[in-house]
Amino acid sequence: MDFDERLQRAIQRGNQAAQQRRGAEAAQALSEEQCKRLHSQYRLQLSEHVEMCLRRLPQHFPGFKYENVVSDRGWGAAVSRDDADFSRGQPRSNVFSRLETTVRPYSSARVLELTAHGTIRNKEIYNRTHFQPLADVHLERFMEMIDLWVLEYAELYAAKQ
Repeated sequence: MDFDERLQRAIQRGNQAAQQRRGAEAAQALSEEQCKRLHSQYRLQLSEHVEMCLRRLPQHFPGFKYENVVSDRGWGAAVSRDDADFSRGQPRSNVFSRLETTVRPYSSARVLELTAHGTIRNKEIYNRTHFQPLADVHLERFMEMIDLWVLEYAELYAAKQ
């Protein structure tokens, strides 16, 4: 085999390697699109469940205001209220209570992440996060976490009144 034949084969091997690399990159891009679509689907389902749970709190604790949350922090909902505190011998002050639960936006980490921040009478009572890789998501577990966090907040708020 002379040099020209070896050169031609080397060029063919290089072209094949380039085609394989482009194919792998295309498959990776498709996989990324699939992950984004899956995250969006989960986000919609969880956001609806968050909304359903948090809309019930003002029915049991009048004074709470419900609001949808759509921001760079995520999608979800929050309930909050401001109260006046007339403690003995002290000037009147305002106290703030809030529960916010959101699904974080999609990231290159390819995880589904749920967060909850609870504050009662100006004191943060919890700051929770639950996440799973998109490929391993058990949506029922996320819904159970939402239920648990809302129920825990309701119990702690009722105890502080």
